Amino acid sequence: MSTSPESNETAQSVSAEPATAFDLVLRGEQMLTTAGIVAREIGIRDGRVTAIEPLGSGLQGAEVIELASNQVMIPGLVDTHVHVNEPGRTEWEGFESATKAAAAGGVTTLIDMPLNSIPSTVTVEALNIKRRAAAGKTYIDVGFWGGAVPGNEGDLRGLHDEGVFGFKCFLLHSGVDEFPHLTADEMEADMAELAKYDSLMIVHAEDSRAIDHAPTAEGNQYANFLASRPRGAENVAVAEVIERARWTGARAHILHLSSSDALPMIASARRDGVKLTVETCPHYLTLLAEEIPNGATAYKCCPPIREASNRELLWQGLLDGTIDCIVSDHSPSTVDLKDVEGGDFGVAWGGVASLQLGLSLIWTEAKRRGIGLPQVMEWMSAKPAALAGLTNKGRIALGCDADFAIFEPDSAQVVDVRNLHHKNPISPYDGRALAGVVTGTWLRGQKVDFENPRGRMLRRGDV
Repeated sequence: MSTSPESNETAQSVSAEPATAFDLVLRGEQMLTTAGIVAREIGIRDGRVTAIEPLGSGLQGAEVIELASNQVMIPGLVDTHVHVNEPGRTEWEGFESATKAAAAGGVTTLIDMPLNSIPSTVTVEALNIKRRAAAGKTYIDVGFWGGAVPGNEGDLRGLHDEGVFGFKCFLLHSGVDEFPHLTADEMEADMAELAKYDSLMIVHAEDSRAIDHAPTAEGNQYANFLASRPRGAENVAVAEVIERARWTGARAHILHLSSSDALPMIASARRDGVKLTVETCPHYLTLLAEEIPNGATAYKCCPPIREASNRELLWQGLLDGTIDCIVSDHSPSTVDLKDVEGGDFGVAWGGVASLQLGLSLIWTEAKRRGIGLPQVMEWMSAKPAALAGLTNKGRIALGCDADFAIFEPDSAQVVDVRNLHHKNPISPYDGRALAGVVTGTWLRGQKVDFENPRGRMLRRGDV
């Protein structure tokens, strides 16, 4: 196993003779199971966890991995918000580069968003085109969201039956013309349809009318861009999602929450029994508007990175359970579309590339706050898996897929975008010092070697 330069300890892999009960056994003092971080031996057979025993039990396998004292076995991360962009915009990212980046960051399952690819995933035919584009290229498991756009209400049930995990809509321009946004009334009609078969509506919640009345984002001043996407636009849209979910009884999910102002109404809606879940992203939890240089368009995303006081309240929302999970919203583009030379926030593509870095980003901030690794993994693995209904993912537990990573929480790294698997070398985290290094990732008990793509395409309901 490769390790970071900062580590003097390595996990040792040895062969056991003769062939024994398990394909793979891992032993270590720090194994993050549903019991917390404990000393355990874990046996894997046919890609699943089939034994969890106290350390010293002497489980034997065809391969045995002894973890070093500075290493933790963690469940593979589940990232339910990734824009892979293939087919159609594969120069932005693609299934090969995205799944390699994910694996390098400890992610073993991702769910791809329905837009930025061409065609958008709004019909069964388009879904099948995307699946064919992904075939043979995925190094981790990949599922797909469907899209809800004007005029495709009749396609929703077919997409659901074909295994999409739910449906994404926008309440303002999506950024690409081929994925138009819904009005609140159209969203309500689609929610009523999805409620018939208990599907999930996931919503980019910014209000188009509020954005239309906001100041322009043109120019290199980050303050102007921030003013162009005010908290009020997010708050109004979140309120619309809550009420339409209340009226229809549908399950709804708020994507990439950045406005902490919305937290009280979200908590209130949940107390009322509205079926609502919420995510936020590493950029909202680690970056600050006050520190973004003018012209630094690598930081542009929608909704925007907000102020320090807002960030603190988002962390509180995670800790009190109002926010369920942390996912990347990896939304890359080519460097030229970020307008790096011009530095104009009005024309630059809005999206942050971070798929490979999410765990270390959040661990760096969590560690500073005294938040333990088990809680981080709950936000980044167990809760996203639950959101998608992936009952065999997100945990190291008996019967679950043997998807895991080896993580060194006390090691360090400095981000160099040239060394990431992301297709385009641009990220606001370039040069940033981070705590925590993933030294290896396993999918169903096999180590990801970045040469042999063994990922599967998942359908809703897979077990």
